[in-house]
Amino acid sequence: MARFVLYMEFKNEDDRLRARPAHREHLQALFDQGRLITAGPWADDKGAMHVYEVADEAELRQILDDDPYTAVDAYDIALLKEWTPILP
Repeated sequence: MARFVLYMEFKNEDDRLRARPAHREHLQALFDQGRLITAGPWADDKGAMHVYEVADEAELRQILDDDPYTAVDAYDIALLKEWTPILP
């Protein structure tokens, strides 16, 4: 398994806010499956950070493709990088 950090910058605010309940349900399901470690928006709500634990980047890309935010073009990826944590 690999951990990835995703920094996203929000855009298309009206569409994003309409999609937010479905997006959060998607994240909750991933968390329940153990594929999402943590997630949340920046304090200014201009973007968010997610930490995933998945087999590889291809699996993460599929997760992002399935995200309701992707369907409404609600974010740009500012950073998507594999991460090696030294502490839990």
